[in-house]
Amino acid sequence: MLPLVALVGRPNVGKSTIFNALTRTRDALVHDQPGVTRDRHYGVCRSLEDRPFVVIDTGGLTDDADGIAGLTAQQAMAATVEADLLVFVADARAGLFGPDQAILAQLRRTGKPLVLAVNKIDGLDADVAMAEFSRCGVDHTVPLSAAHRSGIDDLLDAVHARLPSPDASGETEELGDPNRIRVAVVGRPNVGKSTLINRVLGEDRLVASDVPGTTRDAISVDLERDAHAYRLIDTAGIRRKGKVEEAVEKFSVIKSLQAIDACQVAVIMMDASEGITEQDATVLGHVLEAGRALVIAVNKWDDLSKYQREQIQATLARKLTFVDLS
Repeated sequence: MLPLVALVGRPNVGKSTIFNALTRTRDALVHDQPGVTRDRHYGVCRSLEDRPFVVIDTGGLTDDADGIAGLTAQQAMAATVEADLLVFVADARAGLFGPDQAILAQLRRTGKPLVLAVNKIDGLDADVAMAEFSRCGVDHTVPLSAAHRSGIDDLLDAVHARLPSPDASGETEELGDPNRIRVAVVGRPNVGKSTLINRVLGEDRLVASDVPGTTRDAISVDLERDAHAYRLIDTAGIRRKGKVEEAVEKFSVIKSLQAIDACQVAVIMMDASEGITEQDATVLGHVLEAGRALVIAVNKWDDLSKYQREQIQATLARKLTFVDLS
């Protein structure tokens, strides 16, 4: 596998912006609102021609151990466990906070090589801003402005200097195998898309919660099963345009529609307890327009009686006459 580099830090310090700059993509959802990233997001940085590596974007670490914040923190710490090198991202404008020191102490306890990236340095006196972070005692400290790609080359040099040797990391595979079967799991909010992928994987790889809108980005996870290679894509819930108000949700829906276009098979999840809704049909329309293979999964089936299950099957057959359900 290629060496793994995890971006870790508080919310809204610019980890996703750095991820996009390193991977030269817009795969990670970026917004000024804190807490947009919740799951681990993987991409490949190929800027170093002789040493490509996998970048892991993570959600912001906070003192809150409950709810979605706690689940996000678990995902971030899981990334630190599997990573070969850690990049601790701090905010030059906010300065060095107490939580930064606590996170840094956690990262040091892993024993992994560490780089400190002080982001949002643009418009500031770099020497003054960096003086505050010098007391962190990190040998490799890099000032940068990811939004303007300033300092990204310096960050790459710092990462390159601390990557494990090729022999130690066994660099034989790359993320992004084009031969994988791409399967996107789509549907309305809170129908169980993330839970389904977690069950297929047999681990809590994705943040799953009863709170609608937990998933905000399109997260890809690779799976090998029965000699076949798959890429499972978890997506944000798609609602009617009239109900989509926040900018973050609008971008999330765009990511979901892009996932449909990029996949080969779309699994549309529906909530058995709510029946077949107009929005389910809208999502189905997006899949059919894209010409993708289709699987309909009716979730939350376990609490229904035999009669209710039969009624749902009859409703599916009646409302989805334009789809071959055989």
